[in-house]
Parts: sequence; structure tokens; C-alpha cells
Amino acid sequence: MIRHLTLLTLLLILGGCASIDLEPLPEGLTDEQPASWTQKQTRLNELSNWQLSGKLAVRQPSDSGTAIINSWVQNGNRYDIGLSSSFLGMGSTRLKGTTEFIELTLPGGDRYQSGDPEALVEAATGWQLPLSNLARWIKGLPGANGDYRLLFDRQDQLALIRQQGWEIRYDRWNRFISDFPALPARLTAVKGEKRVRLVVTDWRVSGESDL
Repeated sequence: MIRHLTLLTLLLILGGCASIDLEPLPEGLTDEQPASWTQKQTRLNELSNWQLSGKLAVRQPSDSGTAIINSWVQNGNRYDIGLSSSFLGMGSTRLKGTTEFIELTLPGGDRYQSGDPEALVEAATGWQLPLSNLARWIKGLPGANGDYRLLFDRQDQLALIRQQGWEIRYDRWNRFISDFPALPARLTAVKGEKRVRLVVTDWRVSGESDL
């Protein structure tokens, strides 16, 4: 019981006061894919090894909070994410694994593993986070799992993805990497009363040695 409570407490490093005020969606969205979408999608699929930093904000009925994404390194389906928060003096937490496995390392060095990453996070925090598709959504691509619907704005830019009960709203784009199309600089994933916002401040191509 003590060990479970320790895991629960430390996983709540995102706890605190987070403000995620959703901006109204732009008018004139269409599900007709622009002529440039196929080429852009192909190019983004080629971006399989990357590294970003930024901020994360979560607002859900169970809790709300913010954290710094010190580093998110993605190589194929493998990820290594380092989060930190000053909430209650907590240190850093590391999430490492794939869509089918996760290893959580807490500031004190304790490690927890699960073959169901989303179930582990939900059991420990009460949060339902879209971990299985997040690495693709953050690039501006639909996830590999489940049917989806894409909506585009008048500038032929992807504005919204609906998939697995989630609605991913793209608020801002930036050309972080010169050889690739613009990538999301801010997006918000919405599912009922759940809100997960990601703000990317830096994005670059990485190699196998970075993971």
C-alpha cells in the first residue's frame, strides 16, 4: 500500500493549477483532403527519429497540472521522455518504452513496468492519456490505431483529427526542421472533460544514439 501511494504521489508531478482555455475552432473546416496532403503525410512518416522539448498541461476531473518536457526522444516506436515539475518540490520523472511497454523511473530511483502503458497511468492517476497515438498526433498525423477523420482549414492546413473518442486540435504550426513540412507547435487533445495540451519549443532530428 505504501509503495502504491508513493507511485501515485510521484506520478502526480503534473499536479497543480493548469489553465487550458480552448480557443474556438476556425470556421470553414472541411474533410476534403488538399492536394498537398498525401506528399506531406509521406514526408512526416519519414520523420521517425526525432527529439523535442516543450511543456505539457493536463486538465481532467481527477486532477490538473503542468510539467516541463525536458526531452522527448523518439526512435521509431521507442520513446524516452523526461518530465520535471516544481510542484511540491518533486524532481524529474522518466518514461521509457514503446506503445506496448513502459518503464517509469521516479526521482528516487524506483522503477515500475507495465505491458499496458495507458492502463498504468490511468490506474495510478485516474487520467486517461492517449499514449498509443500521441507520438503520431504530435507530428500532425493520425494514429496507427483506430479509424479517424481529418479536418482541414482554408489554408489547407490540418486543423483537427478525430480518433478513438479524442479530438486533437492544432492551434499553431512552425517549421522547426528545414527539410520537413511545418510541425505542430501547439496542440490540444480533448475527450469529454479531459484536456491534454502540448506546446513544443524545439524540435530536431535525432539518431539512434540519442535514445
